Amino acid sequence: MAKIPPEISETIWRLKRQLADVIDTARSTEFFLFDTFGETKRTIVYLDDLQSVAEQATERFSQFSSLQIRIFNVQPHVPGDMLELVMQSIATTQARLPALEQSIREIRTEWELP
Repeated sequence: MAKIPPEISETIWRLKRQLADVIDTARSTEFFLFDTFGETKRTIVYLDDLQSVAEQATERFSQFSSLQIRIFNVQPHVPGDMLELVMQSIATTQARLPALEQSIREIRTEWELP
């Protein structure tokens, strides 16, 4: 199995954990909002936003998993272009994660959800 530097590997695992938390929080907020207030003209926008957040986080999580599998199957070394793709994915995710988390917080605050 080809190896990437441990700090990069740990960053990927940390980001995947954060993305999993975003997915879980977005979906549980979506369920709670729908269960409490139903699907109305006012809630539909927020329900769509929560679904979008969960989908974006899912796509990023899946991208990291695919990259990890590709790296695991490469021998004997990780090609430079693949490592560059990993670094771009890390940078993009690190930049995007706070916005996804903030979107959920804003919706929870707007609807006074726990």
